[in-house]
Amino acid sequence: MTVTAKPNPLAELLVTLIIPSLILMKLSGPDSLGAVNALLLALAFPLFWGARDLFVRRKLNLFAALGLLNILLTGGIGLLQMDTQWLAIKEAAIPGLIGLGTVVSAHTRYPLVRIVLFSESLMNVERIQQRLSQRGNSAVFDARLKVATWMLGGSFFFSAVMNYTLAIWIVVSPAGTTAFNEELGRLTLLSYPMIALPSMLIMVAVLYYMARSIRELAGLKLAEALKR
Repeated sequence: MTVTAKPNPLAELLVTLIIPSLILMKLSGPDSLGAVNALLLALAFPLFWGARDLFVRRKLNLFAALGLLNILLTGGIGLLQMDTQWLAIKEAAIPGLIGLGTVVSAHTRYPLVRIVLFSESLMNVERIQQRLSQRGNSAVFDARLKVATWMLGGSFFFSAVMNYTLAIWIVVSPAGTTAFNEELGRLTLLSYPMIALPSMLIMVAVLYYMARSIRELAGLKLAEALKR
């Protein structure tokens, strides 16, 4: 029997963000775990959570996989004692590449917003498309989906710029040192309120734009358009 469980945002935040940050900031000193051991322990928490999530749900989530790749790259930079400039580049590269892929998808038959927001798991797509067809607004709505995809891509580009800026501002010590781990912990903690929350606001704006478009073009309120 396949085990399913709903994700717990609080537990996920604790395991993947707060605990690793505290380990890096408090246990990296030579009188504690040391820089290398503290980094390995901090990385173990999100790696364990990602593996657990994959095992429990038996489904690979693309964004979760990218998160695990991000963790492995961070660990590699720290353990190999690479120049901290590579950390800033890595911090910007992953959301930047996602943003680029999102923008490219706007010029295909399947813009990413169809997968993220206008999907059958979230919206009553059949009903919406039927109403759009009756009103002759299908082409106009497709154009709105492309605009929404560009907006979605903009949120990733914003994250890329902010990630790079924060990384070069906060992480200035050589990789593999206690100071590097402590700065990495601060970077991880600050990235949530300074990057994730603004990105979430952009996502809410995209959802609002979609809801308004559905109301104007299909004559359906959001409650009527959502999957029940």
